[in-house]
Amino acid sequence: QVQLVESGGGSVQAGGSLRLSCAVSGDTYRSYCMGWFRQAPGPEREGVAAICRAGGTTYSADSVKGRYTTSHNNAKNTLYLQKNSLTPEDSAMYYCAASPPIPAATRLLPARYNYWGQGAQVAVSS
Repeated sequence: QVQLVESGGGSVQAGGSLRLSCAVSGDTYRSYCMGWFRQAPGPEREGVAAICRAGGTTYSADSVKGRYTTSHNNAKNTLYLQKNSLTPEDSAMYYCAASPPIPAATRLLPARYNYWGQGAQVAVSS
Protein backbone atom coordinates (compact mmCIF):
# COMPACT_ATOMS: atom_id res chain seq x y z
CA GLN A 1 0.00 0.00 0.00
CA VAL A 2 0.96 3.64 -0.49
CA GLN A 3 -0.14 6.68 1.49
CA LEU A 4 0.02 10.16 0.00
CA VAL A 5 -0.54 13.46 1.79
CA GLU A 6 -0.52 16.76 -0.11
CA SER A 7 0.21 20.14 1.42
CA GLY A 8 0.97 23.67 0.28
CA GLY A 9 -2.28 24.63 -1.38
CA GLY A 10 -3.81 28.06 -0.89
CA SER A 11 -4.68 31.33 -2.56
CA VAL A 12 -2.34 33.38 -4.71
CA GLN A 13 -2.63 36.28 -7.12
CA ALA A 14 -2.12 35.86 -10.84
CA GLY A 15 1.55 35.86 -11.76
CA GLY A 16 2.53 34.39 -8.41
CA SER A 17 4.04 31.06 -7.46
CA LEU A 18 3.12 28.16 -5.23
CA ARG A 19 4.79 24.89 -4.29
CA LEU A 20 2.84 21.78 -3.48
CA SER A 21 4.33 18.90 -1.53
CA CYS A 22 3.27 15.28 -1.38
CA ALA A 23 4.61 13.11 1.42
CA VAL A 24 4.87 9.50 0.31
CA SER A 25 4.93 6.46 2.56
CA GLY A 26 4.55 2.74 1.94
CA ASP A 27 5.68 0.45 -0.84
CA THR A 28 8.33 2.10 -3.05
CA TYR A 29 7.61 -0.27 -5.94
CA ARG A 30 3.95 0.77 -5.94
CA SER A 31 5.04 4.44 -5.94
CA TYR A 32 7.61 4.02 -8.70
CA CYS A 33 5.93 6.67 -10.83
CA MET A 34 4.41 9.75 -9.23
CA GLY A 35 2.04 12.16 -10.90
CA TRP A 36 0.31 15.45 -10.30
CA PHE A 37 -3.24 15.93 -11.48
CA ARG A 38 -5.73 18.75 -11.20
CA GLN A 39 -9.48 18.93 -11.34
CA ALA A 40 -11.47 22.11 -11.74
CA PRO A 41 -15.23 21.86 -11.13
CA GLY A 42 -16.36 19.11 -13.51
CA PRO A 43 -15.67 15.45 -14.15
CA GLU A 44 -12.32 15.67 -15.93
CA ARG A 45 -9.05 15.22 -14.08
CA GLU A 46 -6.03 16.53 -16.00
CA GLY A 47 -2.54 15.16 -15.69
CA VAL A 48 -0.06 18.02 -15.37
CA ALA A 49 3.28 16.45 -14.43
CA ALA A 50 4.86 13.12 -13.61
CA ILE A 51 8.20 11.71 -12.55
CA CYS A 52 9.45 8.14 -12.28
CA ARG A 53 12.25 6.91 -10.07
CA ALA A 54 14.56 5.49 -12.74
CA GLY A 55 16.55 8.42 -14.08
CA GLY A 56 14.11 10.96 -12.68
CA THR A 57 12.64 11.68 -16.10
CA THR A 58 9.84 14.22 -15.85
CA TYR A 59 6.76 14.70 -18.00
CA SER A 60 4.65 17.84 -18.30
CA ALA A 61 1.37 18.66 -19.96
CA ASP A 62 1.52 21.29 -22.70
CA SER A 63 -0.74 23.56 -20.66
CA VAL A 64 1.87 23.91 -17.91
CA LYS A 65 5.14 23.33 -19.73
CA GLY A 66 7.69 25.96 -18.81
CA ARG A 67 5.69 27.00 -15.73
CA TYR A 68 5.42 23.84 -13.62
CA THR A 69 8.30 21.68 -12.43
CA THR A 70 8.03 18.43 -10.54
CA SER A 71 10.81 16.86 -8.49
CA HIS A 72 11.30 14.14 -5.94
CA ASN A 73 13.44 14.24 -2.82
CA ASN A 74 14.39 10.62 -2.22
CA ALA A 75 15.81 11.27 1.25
CA LYS A 76 12.54 12.85 2.41
CA ASN A 77 10.37 10.66 0.17
CA THR A 78 8.50 13.76 -0.86
CA LEU A 79 7.22 14.85 -4.25
CA TYR A 80 7.06 18.53 -5.16
CA LEU A 81 5.26 20.61 -7.74
CA GLN A 82 6.64 24.10 -8.23
CA LYS A 83 4.13 26.29 -10.04
CA ASN A 84 5.12 29.68 -11.46
CA SER A 85 3.38 32.37 -13.50
CA LEU A 86 0.01 31.23 -12.24
CA THR A 87 -3.22 32.29 -13.93
CA PRO A 88 -6.84 31.98 -12.79
CA GLU A 89 -7.12 29.00 -15.16
CA ASP A 90 -4.72 27.13 -12.85
CA SER A 91 -7.30 27.20 -10.06
CA ALA A 92 -8.25 23.62 -9.20
CA MET A 93 -7.95 20.83 -6.69
CA TYR A 94 -4.51 19.31 -7.11
CA TYR A 95 -3.82 15.65 -6.39
CA CYS A 96 -0.67 13.60 -6.24
CA ALA A 97 -0.86 9.97 -7.26
CA ALA A 98 1.37 6.90 -7.38
CA SER A 99 1.68 3.83 -9.52
CA PRO A 100 4.03 0.93 -10.19
CA PRO A 101 6.11 1.27 -13.39
CA ILE A 102 3.96 2.34 -16.34
CA PRO A 103 4.80 3.12 -19.98
CA ALA A 104 6.08 6.62 -20.64
CA ALA A 105 3.19 7.44 -22.98
CA THR A 106 0.67 6.87 -20.18
CA ARG A 107 2.27 8.75 -17.31
CA LEU A 108 -0.16 11.68 -17.45
CA LEU A 109 -3.26 9.48 -17.57
CA PRO A 110 -5.20 9.36 -14.28
CA ALA A 111 -6.47 5.85 -14.98
CA ARG A 112 -2.94 4.48 -14.76
CA TYR A 113 -2.51 5.51 -11.13
CA ASN A 114 -3.61 3.33 -8.23
CA TYR A 115 -3.05 5.51 -5.18
CA TRP A 116 -4.24 9.06 -4.60
CA GLY A 117 -3.85 11.76 -2.01
CA GLN A 118 -6.73 13.75 -0.58
CA GLY A 119 -6.01 16.82 -2.70
CA ALA A 120 -4.91 20.40 -2.09
CA GLN A 121 -7.02 23.34 -3.23
CA VAL A 122 -5.34 26.11 -5.24
CA ALA A 123 -7.13 29.36 -6.03
CA VAL A 124 -5.58 31.99 -8.28
CA SER A 125 -7.18 35.43 -8.34
CA SER A 126 -6.82 37.97 -11.13
